[in-house]
Amino acid sequence: MKRVITFGTFDLFHYGHLMILERAANLGDELFVGISSDKLNFAKKARYPIYTQMERIAIVKALKCVTEVFVEQSLELKREYLLKYNADILVMGDDWKGKFDEFKDIVEVVYLPRTPSISTTILIEKIQIKNM
Repeated sequence: MKRVITFGTFDLFHYGHLMILERAANLGDELFVGISSDKLNFAKKARYPIYTQMERIAIVKALKCVTEVFVEQSLELKREYLLKYNADILVMGDDWKGKFDEFKDIVEVVYLPRTPSISTTILIEKIQIKNM
């Protein structure tokens, strides 16, 4: 049984999120998803997510392709998460290409292409422009 793991904020859940999660799930038998905590997201992006941590967990957990969701508290704990969930494959978007190669000693690392022309940042910008 192959276990796949991925990480993300998954704020303003959109089609691109769905596509990467479904493609990740298709690489194995189980998909574990680490959702960045609100605190971690603020540390990475200098803003809190639109949806709370609990809302983002509920949205991702509701997907039939997802086996389990957990909270990612720190970027420095990636190796521990990979070991805890007995991951065989780590999947990340190709905008992270090369950044997780250090884990190739314990998992296969796969970078999937992002869905073109969609991101949470683009959605937020569109919403702000429409509200001006």
